[in-house]
Amino acid sequence: MKKLLFYCQHILGMGHLVRSMEIVRGLVKDFQVCFINGGEIVEGFVVPKGIEIVNLPALKTDTEFQTLHVVDSEYSLEEVQAMRTEKLLAVVDRFQPDVVVIELFPFGRKKFAFELIPMLDKIKASKKPIKVACSLRDIVVGKKNQAKHEDKVCRIMNQYFDLLLVHSDRDFIPLSETFSREADLTCKVYYTGYVTQPIDRFDLSAISDFDRKALYCDKPKILVSVGGGRFGHELLKSIAKTARILEPILPHHIHLFTGPFVPDFVLYDLQKRAEDCSNLTVRRYTACLLDYMQQAALSINMGGYNTTMNVLTTGVRSLMLPFTGNGDKEQEIRAMKLAECGILELLAPEDLVPEVMAEKIIAQLKTVPTLAKFDLQGVQKTAAFLRELVEEVAVETAA
Repeated sequence: MKKLLFYCQHILGMGHLVRSMEIVRGLVKDFQVCFINGGEIVEGFVVPKGIEIVNLPALKTDTEFQTLHVVDSEYSLEEVQAMRTEKLLAVVDRFQPDVVVIELFPFGRKKFAFELIPMLDKIKASKKPIKVACSLRDIVVGKKNQAKHEDKVCRIMNQYFDLLLVHSDRDFIPLSETFSREADLTCKVYYTGYVTQPIDRFDLSAISDFDRKALYCDKPKILVSVGGGRFGHELLKSIAKTARILEPILPHHIHLFTGPFVPDFVLYDLQKRAEDCSNLTVRRYTACLLDYMQQAALSINMGGYNTTMNVLTTGVRSLMLPFTGNGDKEQEIRAMKLAECGILELLAPEDLVPEVMAEKIIAQLKTVPTLAKFDLQGVQKTAAFLRELVEEVAVETAA
């Protein structure tokens, strides 16, 4: 089998990790996969069988995305950066990949150029032909100096990359909406469709007793989630307060998941609120969030890529509060477009008042969900495009 090295760096949430892991889940039939994880290890996160995982010394960022921080290490940032670079280059030497896939960079993760450019230079200088692809979500985050940023992206892409995989439906959100220089890229650009998680992928007999009991329960469910958990705390607090209003009105049980990176004091406060509220359960994380969503009558969530894809694949009713901090428009752009299609209803900060939220929930439960009509074959098409890329090596070598 051909060898594929996949680099993923999640720095604040876990969306990039989830999407990347779904992609490599679809690659193990065709490739021997080595997955490089540069972010925090998520306890309970399920890794597909047959994938080698290499965890670099973890780095994360502050909530303003300005500064890198070392995770659980006594070493300085400079020391960890040197250690990561050395380890990354050593993996390339040992694994000898036929293709390398780098998630997001150079469209983002510019702070990780310290290790990625040396790796790309090593690949470029290799006697063995190695193809390089960029794995990119549908929306590129804008920068203060957008023209300078796009110029640098084009320069790096054209120097090092053979392929750009855009995990979007071109007819819904083309790359040109958030990156104006698509036509200046000299590599191949393929739209894969959206990357989604398969429904019914878990054997319920193999999950925790708590999840199995909750999922087998016939009581109607409302699911609340905010991704990794470093943001969305106001939404979680609003639902915890709203649960008491809904308790005598709705038969539904609210399953609230804070995310693995939520601060302990936020989790503790929410769990205290749930102690004497019979219709609310608060937990940090579940590996089978999609199974809860599939059974839910309503999903209340933020607008990250993976959560949004779960809404589309399950067809669940959704109330969505997109993240808008630090001038980041990614979630807002996607959520607004889906709201215009009638697939979900947007929440605004003023809707977080418990009485207003209760009205929103009751009204949304009475709606008929609109089915998605988008290209959701991102995993399958990504595998096909990467097979095609590797096959080019054989043709070029033979020539």
